[in-house]
Amino acid sequence: MTSQTTIDTTGPGDKAQTAPSDQPPAQGLRGHPWFTLITVAVGVMMVALDGTIVAIANPAIQKDLGATFAEVQWITNGYFLALAVSLITAGKLGDRFGHRQTFLIGVVGFAAASGAIGLSDSIALVVTFRVLQGLFGALLMPAALGLLRATFPAEKLNMAIGIWGMVIGASTAGGPILGGVLVEHVSWQSVFFINVPVGLVALVLGVLILLDHRAQNAPRSFDLLGIALLSAAMFCLVWALIKAPTWGWGDGMTWAFVIGSVVLFAAFALWETKVKEPLIPLALFRSVPLSAGVVLMVLMAIAFMGGLFFVTFYLQNVHGMKPIDAGMHLLPLTGMMIVGSPLAGAMITRLGPRIPLAGGMAATAIAMYGMSTLETDTGSAVMSLWFALLGLGLAPVMVGATEVIVGNAPMELSGVAGGLQQAAMQIGGSLGTAVLGAVMASKVDGDLPGNWTAAGLPELTPAQLDQASEAVQVGVAPVTPETPAEVAVKITDVAHDTFISGMCLASLVAAGVAVVAVFVALLTKRGENAEAGAGVGHI
Repeated sequence: MTSQTTIDTTGPGDKAQTAPSDQPPAQGLRGHPWFTLITVAVGVMMVALDGTIVAIANPAIQKDLGATFAEVQWITNGYFLALAVSLITAGKLGDRFGHRQTFLIGVVGFAAASGAIGLSDSIALVVTFRVLQGLFGALLMPAALGLLRATFPAEKLNMAIGIWGMVIGASTAGGPILGGVLVEHVSWQSVFFINVPVGLVALVLGVLILLDHRAQNAPRSFDLLGIALLSAAMFCLVWALIKAPTWGWGDGMTWAFVIGSVVLFAAFALWETKVKEPLIPLALFRSVPLSAGVVLMVLMAIAFMGGLFFVTFYLQNVHGMKPIDAGMHLLPLTGMMIVGSPLAGAMITRLGPRIPLAGGMAATAIAMYGMSTLETDTGSAVMSLWFALLGLGLAPVMVGATEVIVGNAPMELSGVAGGLQQAAMQIGGSLGTAVLGAVMASKVDGDLPGNWTAAGLPELTPAQLDQASEAVQVGVAPVTPETPAEVAVKITDVAHDTFISGMCLASLVAAGVAVVAVFVALLTKRGENAEAGAGVGHI
């Protein structure tokens, strides 16, 4: 039997009081905060791991299923698009029906979709089930945060979110390593099959341990038009970011979708002021700390995901590392996130989020500046230094920004707040990849012709130059098997030097974004409504 906690939240800025539960307090494992954390961590690990592990499997999928490059891109794009568009709505479902139920449905659906991908024999089926993965992952992620918020008291919440962030960071960074091992020694299908036993473990733990917590004034109806408007707006924005590298930032189609998203967001905001139970009450954003937390999450993801995007190409295509070796070189980043996240949680509990968040973004800015100094022959020790500093800077931001967003929202909107946090990170990551990708492309297009000529290489036609530029943007030297060895060495030097110049400029832009985020972090403060949780359970 599930127990239900009733919360009376008097307002977005008022201290919420915990009302007595209408059922006996939790006994044993059920509802225990730390066991709840372990349970949601297993489910979240599955989703976070899947975000990066699949990238390693894409070449094998392309070869085995005879897919085109554009079709393989949709293995990632379809997943991301479904996840980003549905996160906030999924959070609302958790607020309405209970986060325990939505978490369990998300776990089962995600694991089942993963197994179906492993059994698929066509690229169309793979993409279809990847979209389903994204939809079920969207149910799971905000529900996990909602469960933590409801289970832990304020003085323990930051530590719990710290461990939660540690799991996400470790899973995200560990994906390429595990993916490389599975693809190289088992098969690409094993990358997806591995989610089935993990999902089964999360399901069993969830049934035995998770306790349903619902606010007394939780939403009782659905803002269907609001859901449609927000989903359409998010789709247009994310679609524009996905297609911009192909269409070009100056293309009319790119701007049509960008303008369409702005119009739809405006229509959504107007509708939310008129409906009785809005999907996202706009009064939520009257909280300056909450709004700052959302912006901070976007800026952090731009700097982190955008900057790190090129590092993987740098390690594999410039230094010639295998995917497993490249993943191992990122272990300093992963390790510092694992160590730093719980410590950041304790620090934020003691000092509040403002100083740790600002310090974390300052460290991120320094790390990104350091990464702008990397050369073609930079040693592992220097790379490890900057990767470790980046992990150390990101840890308090992942923890603190999450607590600021979720803790400053009323208890009955904890799912929506969790969806906001995840959506901000997804949008920021997409923006970072798209914008910094455009910076890279512009720098390579501008430098490659001059570098090519200065090296004394044969003149290229415009079409050949375009092809060479596309290769150089990911650190690949446009060398054919017929190219003489001496010429191949020159081409490789030019390609790598040009790529490095583009990566350095992109890293400097990411550092600038992180500097802006330092000032945004100064607007944050401890969650005003964090005390609303932990109506039942043991600490």
